[in-house]
Amino acid sequence: MSDFLGLNKLNAHGKRVLVRVDFNVPVANQNGQVVVSDASRIDKSLPTIKTLADQGGRIILLAHFGRPNGQRDATQSLRPVYEVLKAKLPDYAVSFADSCVGDAAQAAVAALSNGQILLLENVRFMAAEEANEAGFAQELATLGDAYVNDAFSAAHRAHASTEGVAHLLPAYAGLLMEAELAALAKALEQPARPVAAVVGGSKISTKLDLLSNLLERVDHLFIGGGMANSFLHALDYPVGKSLCEKELIATVTRILDQAAANGRKIHLPTDVVVARAFKAGADSRIAALGDVQADEMILDIGPATVQAWSQVVGSCKTLVWNGPVGAFELTPFEAGTIALARRVAELTNQGQLLSVAGGGDTVAALAKAGVTDQLSYVSLAGGAFLEWMEGKTLPGVAALKPRLQQAA
Repeated sequence: MSDFLGLNKLNAHGKRVLVRVDFNVPVANQNGQVVVSDASRIDKSLPTIKTLADQGGRIILLAHFGRPNGQRDATQSLRPVYEVLKAKLPDYAVSFADSCVGDAAQAAVAALSNGQILLLENVRFMAAEEANEAGFAQELATLGDAYVNDAFSAAHRAHASTEGVAHLLPAYAGLLMEAELAALAKALEQPARPVAAVVGGSKISTKLDLLSNLLERVDHLFIGGGMANSFLHALDYPVGKSLCEKELIATVTRILDQAAANGRKIHLPTDVVVARAFKAGADSRIAALGDVQADEMILDIGPATVQAWSQVVGSCKTLVWNGPVGAFELTPFEAGTIALARRVAELTNQGQLLSVAGGGDTVAALAKAGVTDQLSYVSLAGGAFLEWMEGKTLPGVAALKPRLQQAA
C-alpha cells in the first residue's frame, strides 16, 4: 500500500470529505415498497465512514445504484439505502440529498456540521457520471476538500465519481479499499508459494484474459464448471449435451500449451456428476471420464475430483478463487463446490493457506457452503475482482497513485 495514501494520512477534522462507496445493493419489493435485501456492502463501508466522522469530518457519500442510464428513475433511488444506513448509524446524524450536484446538493453539504454524514442521490442519474465528463467531476469536487475511494468494486470503471474527481482533490484509499488491495497483493503479486487458482463458470470465452494471466503467476490451476467441459471435449472426452464451447478447441489447446511451457499444472475433473435434466432434484449419477452419455450433461465435479483437488490444495500456501465448479444453485449439483470450499476454509483456519475469493457467484457459493467468514479475504467486487485477476489496471485504483504529494 505504499503507492497510496491511507486514512492515517488524512486529517479529516473540519473538512468536507467526499467518500465514494459501493451501495449498489440487492433490493426486493415488499408490499409495494423497495427494501434492501442484502446490506453486506453497506456494512463493509461503515468502518471508513465512522472513522472519518469520529475525526470530525463532514462526510459526503457518493454512490451509484442500478443502471438508470443517465435518467432520474425513482425505482433506482438511493433513498432505501439511506434508510438502512441511518438505522446502522444510530449515533450519527445522517441525512440525504435529492441530487448529487446542483443547488440541493450544495445546500445539503453547507448544512453539515463536523461528524455528520450526508448521502447524495444516485450519481448515475447524471449521464455525465459514466461519461466521466470533466465538468461533472469538477462539480463533484467543489463539494469536498478531500476525496476517499472506498469502492474497489467500482474501481474498474473510469467514471467521474471513481476516477475523474480523484485528480481534482487530495485522494486517499478508504479502509475497505486498502484492505482489498493488501489482500490481492498478497494473493498474486507477492504470494507465498505454491500458488493455486480455482476458476469456474460457464464459458472459457469470458475468461481468456484471466486464464492467460493466471498461467503466468500460479503453480496449479483448477478448472471447473462449464469451462471444464470445453477442455474435456478438446481432449476427446465425451461431454454429451453439456454446456461446451466446441468451437474453441484451438484456444483450449493454446492454453494447455501455455501451461506446459510455463511449467504450470492444469487440473481438470477426473470424475463428474451428470444428469439428463438441468433442474433441482434431477436424477443424477457419478460418471468417469469417457462414460458421459449423449443425452447427459455434466453439472458438477465428482467426489474423486474433490479428493484429488483437495490434496493438491493442501500442499499450497496461497489460493485465489473465481467461479463455482458446478451448478451450485441446484441440489444435488452443489456438492463439489461446497466440499472444496470447506476444505479451503479448513486449511485457512489451520493457518496453512492464504485464501482470497471474489465474484458474485463465488460469494454466493461460499455463503451456501457456510464459509464466507472463514477464508482470508472474500471480495464483494465482481467485475473489478475479475479484471484485477486478469492483470488489468483499474482506473479507480490508478487514480489514487499520483496523489502522494497532495495530502490534505
